[in-house]
Amino acid sequence: MADLLDSTRLLFDLQRSNEIAQGFAGCLLPDDIAHSVTNGLVEKFDIAFARIWLVEPDQTVLRLVASSGLYTHINGSFARVPMGAYKVGKIAQNRVSFLSNHLADEAWVKDREWAIANNIRGFAGYPLTVGDRVVGVLATFSHRAMAPEFLEVLQMLCTTVSVSLDAALQYQQQLKISLAVRPSLIDLSLSDQLAALLSSTRLTLIGTEQPLTAPLTYLFLQSAQALNQLGCTYCRLLYSPETVILEAIVPILEPTSDHQVTQATLTNLRLMTTYAGGMLRTQIGANQKALQLSLQVPYQTDADKNEITQRLTIQCHQPLLQAAFTHLAFLAGLTLSDVPHPTIALLTDDLTQVESGRRVLWIRQTNQVPKGVMGCVDLSTTPAQLLGAAVAINQGQTWNLDASQPAFLLSERELDILKLLADGLRDRDIAAHLHISESTVKFHMNNVLSKLKAKTRYQALHQAIVQGWIQ
Repeated sequence: MADLLDSTRLLFDLQRSNEIAQGFAGCLLPDDIAHSVTNGLVEKFDIAFARIWLVEPDQTVLRLVASSGLYTHINGSFARVPMGAYKVGKIAQNRVSFLSNHLADEAWVKDREWAIANNIRGFAGYPLTVGDRVVGVLATFSHRAMAPEFLEVLQMLCTTVSVSLDAALQYQQQLKISLAVRPSLIDLSLSDQLAALLSSTRLTLIGTEQPLTAPLTYLFLQSAQALNQLGCTYCRLLYSPETVILEAIVPILEPTSDHQVTQATLTNLRLMTTYAGGMLRTQIGANQKALQLSLQVPYQTDADKNEITQRLTIQCHQPLLQAAFTHLAFLAGLTLSDVPHPTIALLTDDLTQVESGRRVLWIRQTNQVPKGVMGCVDLSTTPAQLLGAAVAINQGQTWNLDASQPAFLLSERELDILKLLADGLRDRDIAAHLHISESTVKFHMNNVLSKLKAKTRYQALHQAIVQGWIQ
């Protein structure tokens, strides 16, 4: 019964976490995102107060940008925390989350009497990271001990917050670059902004310019910066009825360190374009000395969001995966459909959903991939990658499929042992049931762990159940 109550609580908390994420959807101001998160934690969870620090550009100091609950000021003694100082600075420096339900007894606490007087018992601090970079730290303080279920929710929320903050910080930085080039640049049309940034490149405008959303403008401004780095010699901006297209020609460099920079720049540009729901095509010219680029992005209006290529249905067997990928789809700007449709991509971890004719995007947790799926994602998938996968599958294409998927990994004997293990039998009972020795049971289990790349028997059982190999 206790486990059932914990699961119910976890699902309820995940829903509230999703509501917090919806509160800062589409926001491009880092401080506003941070305030939305800390306010949401205080309002929806039993939190005394919550705070977010962002790492300054010089990477030496964290700046307090949001505080909600018991304390709302951001100009106190912890307004600026040096990297590596106090617990917050150490979390940012080491990128290691921390939990304590006995705050007053912690040696690092600056004012033990304050914690006792205010009945602050629990503390949880999480680094806000994107890849190998840290962008900030989220800290929560509570009057009660923090349950393990809440920690799972907080960790998932931090992943969402980190991606949103990073995108907002990059957007803010791009605006600063634009304004530095020309103070009034932000008030100009996109073609004028591009002309200012690509001052040494011949720019051509075709079609009537249309107003673009801030994220799309940011994408094209950052693209201009990338083209400058690549030595762009020609650029053309086209407005069609449904899309805006940026075409460019850049010279092909010899295979040196500069060539590696070119590849890295193109990779980042492709990810940004995919995140915006667009497509980046590259083609080497006939003379092998120039690279032609075509960046095509649909206008992001309310009508565009309902386009079939940006729709997704999520039906996961595991509630945690359902919540996690709902968060990810929300960040990717996908429109979620509650009712499955044959022409809309279906994201799932449930083998029963893999039917003939369905456009299935499979959540891979092991090396096994069911036949008939059109694409695979996993827990390391980014919002940009999920958007690219959904768009590709909705267009009838495949995504991230390995042509040489392994055959069924487990033998019949290994499956028999797993089934008995799932029934709660111990090794000696399994041995007696199958008329084999206990050492043989252990031998088969070691093979199962190795094949499934699982660290524990519990993980192996979990994978087998998810894949539908055992009931």
